[in-house]
Amino acid sequence: MIGAGVFVVFAPAAAAAGSALFLGLAIAALIAYCNASSSARLAARYPQSGGTYVYGRERLGPFWGHLAGWSFVVGKSASCAAMALTVGHYAWPGQAHAVAAGAVVALTALNVAGVERSARVARVVVALVLAVLVGVAVAAVTSGTAAPSRIVDGAAAGPLGVLQAAGLLFFAFAGYARIATLGEEVRDPERTLPRAIFLALGVALGVYALVGVVLVAVLGIDGLATSGAPVADAARAAGFPVALVTVTACIAALGALLALLLGVSRTALAMARDGHLPRALATVDEARRVPVYAELAVGAVVTVVAATADLGAAIGFSSFAVLVYYAVANASAWTLDGAVRSRIVPAVGLVGCLVVALSLPAGSVSAGVVVLVAGALAYTVTRSNSPSGTAP
Repeated sequence: MIGAGVFVVFAPAAAAAGSALFLGLAIAALIAYCNASSSARLAARYPQSGGTYVYGRERLGPFWGHLAGWSFVVGKSASCAAMALTVGHYAWPGQAHAVAAGAVVALTALNVAGVERSARVARVVVALVLAVLVGVAVAAVTSGTAAPSRIVDGAAAGPLGVLQAAGLLFFAFAGYARIATLGEEVRDPERTLPRAIFLALGVALGVYALVGVVLVAVLGIDGLATSGAPVADAARAAGFPVALVTVTACIAALGALLALLLGVSRTALAMARDGHLPRALATVDEARRVPVYAELAVGAVVTVVAATADLGAAIGFSSFAVLVYYAVANASAWTLDGAVRSRIVPAVGLVGCLVVALSLPAGSVSAGVVVLVAGALAYTVTRSNSPSGTAP
């Protein structure tokens, strides 16, 4: 979660919400909490690889599982492209697309070879990112660059702009889905998955709030809205080493990209097992214990998107698809318990996901709707190949 998003997503969100940016952040956090709660309950009940693809299939029926899996694969493929483009924008802005495509190819090769980011490496990366972000914040305060008055300066956008900002900021919160998609590979999943999801969400929210305040206080809303690399620009203004920020942003984005390519390929694996994607994607290499064809297929798609797409468009499309994915998760969690109290959080999450998804920029919504319709049509073609039963 603390990867590419924190380094890039505040700029388009500020452009959408203006000085109401932090209201958008609060809405994104509320929806993320509801989604996390539903995901945690479902992950404890169904500790299998596939995440909401499995939950939707088991609780709502095969079609909804397929729609969730489809949304996850296409949405997170766009997320992968956005993370790769983050590397490009920070490392070499003039050749961002070429750097992004090269990063995807390299990390796909690592995944196919069975090289995964270990928990120890993940902790080192997160510690580095947190240290640098705190360093930028301290430098901004001690240098006098940060002006608290800038936080409330500028015009606030209307409700649509705030909801758009919430949808874009949700891109940075969505990482906890990857925990659930690896359910078969976690020890004691009934206990571990819910704890991991809520801990990740709480830490990420605190980091995003701190970074958002610092960026606005240093750059102002207008400056933040037009920045291509906002954390680097804030560091430059505060006298903090920009090279250190650049290296850290690249390491964080690459680490998140490596993990996300893994999660997307595992969802593709689960869908291929059920016949909703080509059966070859379900092939697992016995020696390396990785779904080689699924890894290669996902890597190829992400490479093309990273080489051609705009960063803002990738974030918007990803947010739309992932919000639909979580709408299915909340609907699935609604069916777990008939008590009114148990259904409040899933209901808020479901409505919030749909409202925010439809409030995103028109291009993101229209592209997302087209892709969802394509997914629904694909289901009608592949359902005869699926061994899945009906929902209980």
